[in-house]
Amino acid sequence: MSQSKAAPGENAEATQKTMPYQFDQPREMRPDLVVPSAVPDDERVWVPQSENVWFRPLCLNVSAGYWMNLLRVRRSGVLSRHRHPAPVHGYVIKGSWRYLEHDWIATEGGYVFEPPGDTHTLVVDEDVEEMITLFNVNGCMYYVDPWGKNIGYEDVFTKIDMCRAHYDSIGLGADFVDQFIR
Repeated sequence: MSQSKAAPGENAEATQKTMPYQFDQPREMRPDLVVPSAVPDDERVWVPQSENVWFRPLCLNVSAGYWMNLLRVRRSGVLSRHRHPAPVHGYVIKGSWRYLEHDWIATEGGYVFEPPGDTHTLVVDEDVEEMITLFNVNGCMYYVDPWGKNIGYEDVFTKIDMCRAHYDSIGLGADFVDQFIR
């Protein structure tokens, strides 16, 4: 059987599939955010949250009120008890963790969905040398005592403030965090 010639328009159709979009993006659109190395080589990028607990900002969205970060823990024990009024998504990159209130353990490669209203106590067990989890936190997390009394909170703005203070104190400059703000 011989090769047939391309029908008229077939080359144009193939070309159009590989052409970029031909119009301008919306003027009000924020630029893309690409973080080439989510787990950074530069230790200074990790923002200390408490002893042996850090976060690495990836996206701090001030208009939608959410943040995406890596949480890194290098100690065992209870980290915090908190409640979420909005959904949280997590993906465990390294190690494992659990909540005192649930019977599951989040392990390396696992995904966790936390529904709005969930209150839980984050624990890293003694056999875990390092835990790194990607979290997408919507809204805020508010810290509570065992009876649900509010004792503090974090939101995208407190995260930005923590980043500014840390990056300024180590010489990267307070505006280093601006690259992650959308």
